[in-house]
Amino acid sequence: MTAAENVCYTLINVPMDSEPPSEISLKNDLGNCDMSAFLTSFPPLEKGDVKLKTEALKKVIIMILNGEKLPGLLMTIIRFVLPLQDHTIKKLLLVFWEIVPKTTPDGRLLQEMILVCDAYRKDLQHPNEFIRGSTLRFLCKLKEAELLEPLMPAIRACLEHRHSYVRRNAVLAIYAIYRNFEHLIPDAPELIHDFLVNEKDASCKRNAFMMLIHADQDRALDYLSTCIDQVQTFGDILQLVIVELIYKVCHANPSERARFIRCIYNLLQSSSPAVKYEAAGTLVTLSSAPTAIKAAAQCYIDLIIKESDNNVKLIVLDRLIELKEHPSHERVLQDLVMDILRVLSTPDLEVRKKTLQLALDLVSSRNVEELVIVLKKEVIKTNNVTEHEDTDKYRQLLVRTLHSCSVRFPDMAANVIPVLMEFLSDNNEAAAADVLEFVREAIQRFENLRPLIVEKMLEVFHAIKSVKIYRGALWILGEYCSTKEDIQSVMTEVRRSLGEIPIVESEIKKEAGELKPEEEVSVGPAQKLVTEMGTYATQSALSSSRPAKKEEDRPPLRGFLLDGDFFVAASLATTLTKIALRYVSLVQEKKKQNSFNAEAMLLMATILHLGKSSLPKKPITDDDVDRISLCLKVLSECSPLMNDIFNKECRQSLSHMLSAKLEEEKLSQKKESEKRNVTVQPDDPISFMQLTAKNEMSSKEDQFQLSLLAAMGNTQRKEAADPLASKLNKVVTQLTGFSDPVYAEAYVHVNQYDIVLDVLVVNQTSDTLQNCTLELATLGDLKLVEKPSPLTLAPHDFANIKANVKVASTENGIIFGNVVYDVSGAASDRNCVVLSDIHIDIMDYIQPASCTDAEFRQMWAEFEWENKVTVNTNIIDLNEYLQHILKSTNMKCLTPEKALSGYCGFMAANLYARSIFGEDALANVSIEKPIHLGPEAPVTGHIRIRAKSQGMALSLGDKINLSQKKTSL
Repeated sequence: MTAAENVCYTLINVPMDSEPPSEISLKNDLGNCDMSAFLTSFPPLEKGDVKLKTEALKKVIIMILNGEKLPGLLMTIIRFVLPLQDHTIKKLLLVFWEIVPKTTPDGRLLQEMILVCDAYRKDLQHPNEFIRGSTLRFLCKLKEAELLEPLMPAIRACLEHRHSYVRRNAVLAIYAIYRNFEHLIPDAPELIHDFLVNEKDASCKRNAFMMLIHADQDRALDYLSTCIDQVQTFGDILQLVIVELIYKVCHANPSERARFIRCIYNLLQSSSPAVKYEAAGTLVTLSSAPTAIKAAAQCYIDLIIKESDNNVKLIVLDRLIELKEHPSHERVLQDLVMDILRVLSTPDLEVRKKTLQLALDLVSSRNVEELVIVLKKEVIKTNNVTEHEDTDKYRQLLVRTLHSCSVRFPDMAANVIPVLMEFLSDNNEAAAADVLEFVREAIQRFENLRPLIVEKMLEVFHAIKSVKIYRGALWILGEYCSTKEDIQSVMTEVRRSLGEIPIVESEIKKEAGELKPEEEVSVGPAQKLVTEMGTYATQSALSSSRPAKKEEDRPPLRGFLLDGDFFVAASLATTLTKIALRYVSLVQEKKKQNSFNAEAMLLMATILHLGKSSLPKKPITDDDVDRISLCLKVLSECSPLMNDIFNKECRQSLSHMLSAKLEEEKLSQKKESEKRNVTVQPDDPISFMQLTAKNEMSSKEDQFQLSLLAAMGNTQRKEAADPLASKLNKVVTQLTGFSDPVYAEAYVHVNQYDIVLDVLVVNQTSDTLQNCTLELATLGDLKLVEKPSPLTLAPHDFANIKANVKVASTENGIIFGNVVYDVSGAASDRNCVVLSDIHIDIMDYIQPASCTDAEFRQMWAEFEWENKVTVNTNIIDLNEYLQHILKSTNMKCLTPEKALSGYCGFMAANLYARSIFGEDALANVSIEKPIHLGPEAPVTGHIRIRAKSQGMALSLGDKINLSQKKTSL
């Protein structure tokens, strides 16, 4: 139903805390008086003041909505309430006349309605514009032609009323009457067209134009043709309707595009963001010319920059991304990359993330230099801004984007590396780790940049604060320092970072020499204090200031070792061994060779001595001792085999890893491009617009309807064209038994953020059931939006009740409840039928997603809820079991396919998914094939699930447990 067809509606609010009015409650209110007397007189309606009559009328309306007939009240209301001039009473009467039965059982109009018709003819001529307008709105909902016919002259006259509220409602009333009873006003399109030409008010023009679109499109087009140059001056509500008309006309008749496309171009300059958005979307669907795409994209970018709401920004960004998916539009958008990067001024991280990804997808050799300049400026900005909580994450995104640019366009690496290497000393370890990963890849791939990278690395080496980054920097220096000068520089930096050696002796001396008189000069001034006894006491600042000074002066590597982190010592030993072996091959003098080797071995020996002493916070591990000892032995022997292993094999391993990574990226890009490329087979049928059937054409258009469905969250599932067929495809949940007095069953419609229960309730008894109410409650993170209204069921009657449930997070939920009702005429208490539980599946909210290995490990360490599921299945193949789990849980496998290929009897894989609420779910599958039990033995092992919330971890575990076994078809 379009906006024009559903012109107005009424919402009745029933207070939740009060019982709905019924015969019994009204009897009690009136002192158990005879109900028939009450129905004929209803004293408050006759004798009460306006306030009492208002309350009584409200009760009557609610009773009729609950199924009561109340035929005797009609004349009472006509006599005592209808003549009143109170605005509240008049508004309530409009609702009453809308819902009250107006015909006899044989379908004839009640005689009393003639009096009502006359009253409304007077209201249509009332001097108050509110009464006139609200009466016209009420007439939109009348379905009795006999009532409307006498009112037609008065309705026509309202088109010329001085107030716009009356005129715009008169247009809606004429449209509703013309749609339902065309014979009552056959000249309506002509009348409204003349009204539209002379009208000045924007809302009136909008309603009139909307009517012409649906009632007589040719007249609407004629009017638009006369004022097409003035469209920019119209109000935004009228402009939106014009965009809709142009869209529909041009899709139905493509030859009209040239006539109206200029109008759409003009509307891109509208002052209303909504009009600009719709005009840009319409322009893209009507024309694929580069100028049109560029104009629409520019409009989208302006909207993103000017709109303050982040949700709007994300929606418009999605439209830009959709544009990019079309191969012919991508080249146009490449010219707008610099404009797209203006969106980075938005502080929201999600908007920035999408913008950077879009810019990276559009980057080409023509614009990469400008892109890199902008990103470098943004990176430098993040170094100066620390107050925003997302600054570190934004810096990471920028580093990764620059990394990708440099890999795709190697010429840019020389400009990027010096800027990024400054961040190796950053306090944020995640951003520094991304920089280090980029530097490692760049130094391996680009040989011409190695001297520059080594030089910059030596500059920032002493300032690195994180031990993890320190280890990576040591490895890079040890692997790629190839000249004698660089090797000497590395040794100098290592000695500088270690401090005075031997470490143990110097530390013991320091401890013993802390109280020497000459060192007390630096101590702060003594402070006199008064004790409890009134005597003076002197406190020295020595004890508090000395350790802090010692911590400040301690070199970084020495600090790591004294904190007990000896893994960095093993990395240092490997680096020293590599550079020493390389130094031996570069320098011919034996004396210099022995001197350098001795220095490297001294450093390793002093670290081993420190590890075995009691000075570090944690002692050295056996693994680290073995590694350092091995390096000492290699340096003492200097065999050619060890030289090859240390100086060649390590680099080859890195080269293989980077090659595999690059190949994987190329494969994913190829798959993505194959998805985007529209492949047409030679024998595919050609579709001619002129020969397309109307029902087929309508299925290809109406983006307005699609956007409405998207707003309602129905984009996930494409329903069948026939609503009955789409219902039949859904599973019916039976809520009560067939022998219960009330039978109930439900369709469960799961949208993105809410669940709609469409419950069919059938009265299987021969009694009238009053106040039949569906009472629901929820378990889990579900919330009932509103309580379903009570209703009255005749014998063997049925009704549909809809209930909305809001979903707040990803976990299994249960909806339970009962149906309660009163039997008409019975003196017993309320009856109750308990309903079966409705289980809501977590899979409706989980979608596959991807993340890097580092992000996976970080989340794995942070998430506190773990659920360990034991594998219990009848599947005998490891790969088949993994695929079955992926299909059952909607998760994505992060482990590369190459790592899973082959057969070795066991398998480990990481899985990841994200809910529509932004919650992450991680899983680690560790399974094996017990070969000793034979080839038909099922897979065994464990699946560990981790999530931030307990509900998600448990729900995902339950889902895996339920679906582990493969069912045979």
